[in-house]
Amino acid sequence: MQPIIIVLIILVVLVFIALIKTIQVIPQASAAIVERFGRYTRTLNAGLNIVVPFIDTIRNRVDLREQVVPFPPQPVITQDNLVVNIDTVIYYQVTDARAATYEVASYIQAIEQLTVTTLRNIIGGMDLERTLTSREEINAALRGVLDEATGRWGIRVNRVELKAIEPPTSIQDSMEKQMRADRDKRAAILTAEGVRQSEILTAEGEKQAAILRAEGEARSAALRAEGEAQAIRTVFESIHAGDPDQKLLSYQYLQMLPKIAEGDANKLWIVPSEIGDALKGLGGALGNFGPPSPTGGGDGGAPKTSTRKAPTYREQPPLE
Repeated sequence: MQPIIIVLIILVVLVFIALIKTIQVIPQASAAIVERFGRYTRTLNAGLNIVVPFIDTIRNRVDLREQVVPFPPQPVITQDNLVVNIDTVIYYQVTDARAATYEVASYIQAIEQLTVTTLRNIIGGMDLERTLTSREEINAALRGVLDEATGRWGIRVNRVELKAIEPPTSIQDSMEKQMRADRDKRAAILTAEGVRQSEILTAEGEKQAAILRAEGEARSAALRAEGEAQAIRTVFESIHAGDPDQKLLSYQYLQMLPKIAEGDANKLWIVPSEIGDALKGLGGALGNFGPPSPTGGGDGGAPKTSTRKAPTYREQPPLE
């Protein structure tokens, strides 16, 4: 009985192993390569799959999701013979599990080496300044070359990114000094522009203020002149309306004499010729109120005037 039990146990184990090898469950976004006696048979997709046990074998399981692979820094020589270290990141996706398994031995290593060689070809035609400012151009050129080369491997390169571009330390120091000088230059230019704009605005303000002051003074002078003209017209009209006689005019002439002599700078002042007549009239008026003349006269005793005319101007010493 014991040999029969052992045989049954062996059969049960074999059946269990056969069931395990027959039923294959492939996860989502994955694929499996099936070989029969070492030759490719088919590709298993996601889900439950049945294979022939002990005849069909699973060669490789491939992840169909997009993969991100960072590559270590690679030294690259620019067109101006400067060595820079460039870090790259590749975003790729397997689109054909069979080609990725049989067309290339290790597609990760192949992509890395292809990235390095392509990057050296691209950077070799650029100087350092262009390399530092043309990341998008480098990414596009690198992606185009990689996508074309990896297409036959069943791989699609979705994106290529340059993580860092590190020039030599001496070049970094020179670049920092240059950037500092550029910043100082821009600051000086902005300061000069600010001072210039401030001076322009100040000059504009002073100009506007001077114009407004001049307009105000002109307006004020016009108003004063208009007021004086109106006053003169009023006085003139009042004089003509009052019909003054010779006596009043003589008295007004005498009142104007002190005003003519006002001021320390008056060395010479003019006496109108009419003032003689005014004085004559004023003397005649005063004579009417004085004692009668010994000679007598029919006109109220007015003194006889001399035949000598009054001078038209007199030179007076400056008033103290």
